[in-house]
Amino acid sequence: MKIHILTIFPEYFESPLKVGLLGKAIQKGLIEINLLNLRNFATDKHKTVDDEPFGGGEGMVFKPEPLYRAIQSVKEKNPSTHVVYLSPQGRRFTQELAEELSQKEELLFICGRYEGIDERIREHFVDDEISIGDYVVFGGEVAALVIIEAVSRLIPGVVGRKDSVERESFTSGLLKYPCYTRPREFMGLKIPEVLLSGNHALIEDFRRKKSLEITLKKRPVLLHRARLEGKDYEFLRELLQKQRLYLFLMHYPVKNKRGEKVASAIASIDLHDLSRLARTYGIKGVFVVQPLEDQRKIAEELIDYWLSEKGREYNPLRSEALKLLKLFATLEDAIGKVRELEGEDPVLVATDASPKRDFISPEELRELLWEKPVALVLGTAWGLTEEFINKCDLFLEPIWGRLDSYNHLSVRAAASILLDRILGIYSFQKVFQFSD
Repeated sequence: MKIHILTIFPEYFESPLKVGLLGKAIQKGLIEINLLNLRNFATDKHKTVDDEPFGGGEGMVFKPEPLYRAIQSVKEKNPSTHVVYLSPQGRRFTQELAEELSQKEELLFICGRYEGIDERIREHFVDDEISIGDYVVFGGEVAALVIIEAVSRLIPGVVGRKDSVERESFTSGLLKYPCYTRPREFMGLKIPEVLLSGNHALIEDFRRKKSLEITLKKRPVLLHRARLEGKDYEFLRELLQKQRLYLFLMHYPVKNKRGEKVASAIASIDLHDLSRLARTYGIKGVFVVQPLEDQRKIAEELIDYWLSEKGREYNPLRSEALKLLKLFATLEDAIGKVRELEGEDPVLVATDASPKRDFISPEELRELLWEKPVALVLGTAWGLTEEFINKCDLFLEPIWGRLDSYNHLSVRAAASILLDRILGIYSFQKVFQFSD
């Protein structure tokens, strides 16, 4: 493979291209690197390659003429050269993209600086735009090095053992398992016994499970494209069952339209829909807090019917979901039940349609689920009272309207959206349903 790098700082690459496996690959001729100094394509005596942007503003912009001449100098020798502009607006660089680029015969990386390049070059003479991440660096040189290293590893002969490339993080779709070396014990810390067993099948199983666990906890989105087998899914399900999320549906203390603290009535549709939602997302239970005895009695009759033989025969799916529904007179009773089941109190996470205090994101709540039981507290009527919200441990980011601030949702709709934001990323079942 031949790689051209267009830059105003060719000296930036002097050391990185000489060391390690990349340096050896270049020496062996497996990869050819051609450094192009953009200033050599300027025609004025000062070798000017940038100018002020039209319309004003800070910074400088690379001029179109030197860029065009540089691109054409490469294209004249090989018209199929793939021209890549390293830009924050580009496609996010991934292992899949590295594999795509490794199939190209020649690559030309344009290393931008300052405010970027003239739009006419970007629009008409660039084949691809790539970003290595959502952060700001001085220029495209560091991005070029990142991509060159990732692509070079995929060129046959660059890495000695083919299986070491295939086992790398992201190539298999999973993050890599933990690695250990001598000594066996360090500061009282021992390596896992299975690695000393000499049983290669057990070691492979251990490493596979560790990769699955690390990926699930740190980058679960990768699992949607990973090459998974049935036993992998079973192991992931075992891990996910360790997350302890409950829904608390509060009928007191909530507020009415005038902002007064009241106890609201139970709506049977809430019981049906929230229990089905809980079953779909695999949460531990829906705990309904209702201080009014007559209201609890109505709900108990509904639950008893669906759990009876007649209800189970009529709609077994509804019956299965309603097993998750429990009724409590007070919040303390509901918390006590979680304590009984989990051995510790849940973290109370309040919700509301508007931000009542500093909030955490669904992603942060997802991470918390690996450490503690969590009760996501939903208010009926016009929502939880602010006094109650302030007593909760955390407050979850509200659901924002797409076009304006309107987000007046039913408690069922809000719960569905919030649960999908928190747990939807773990929905791997589709991988197996459609894998054939």
